[in-house]
Amino acid sequence: MAAMPHRVLLADDDRAIRESLVRALDLEGYHVTEVTDGVSALATARRDEFDVIVLDVMMPGVDGLGVCRVLRAEGDPTPILMLTARVETPDRVAGLDAGADDYLPKPFELDELLARLRALLRRTSPEPEARRTVRLGELAVDPAARRVWWQSTEITLSKTEFDLLELLVRNAGIVLDRATIYQRIWGYEFGADSKNLAVYIGYLRRKLEQAGAAGLIHTVRGVGYSVRPS
Repeated sequence: MAAMPHRVLLADDDRAIRESLVRALDLEGYHVTEVTDGVSALATARRDEFDVIVLDVMMPGVDGLGVCRVLRAEGDPTPILMLTARVETPDRVAGLDAGADDYLPKPFELDELLARLRALLRRTSPEPEARRTVRLGELAVDPAARRVWWQSTEITLSKTEFDLLELLVRNAGIVLDRATIYQRIWGYEFGADSKNLAVYIGYLRRKLEQAGAAGLIHTVRGVGYSVRPS
């Protein structure tokens, strides 16, 4: 039986970009639903299920950041790729803070967008052998349910936060360099000046500390990160 095509919700008010992306994604075998503003994106995401959502940041009414925040607040875990003409670090961090899993600055190459979509979709479909619960001291990570506990306290994580923590825990005691983490989590290297990884490490540390699991994630200056039982 042929695999069902991945369903993509595309929200962008730029007609030329939207139409070109729809054509390209159709040719790649995706089933695309297109909308032109944030209000329609929210209504469509609530009504139907999608495998990935592509949001332009600058849209009339509710912008892409607003859409992302609302969906995450409602518990929607669908991976989100943000498209933005804003390339400064604070603007990129704002997208991650809103709950986006990845961002792509405009103008972009179509091949890069397709690669990032594939990376997001791979992260939502773990291999069966990787679904067993992983433990590190009092920390339990359940890849199948995508849930995390410290002792009896459940820790709520975003998709990227969960993927990052799972990667670190599966490699407990090993220092993972930044390039390796970027490749494993995002599917490519952001560049030496990227703050993405540091932002997500900060998110994880705060949530772990709030649950009583302080000191699990260690920074190895100039190299990367490691986890060890506290």
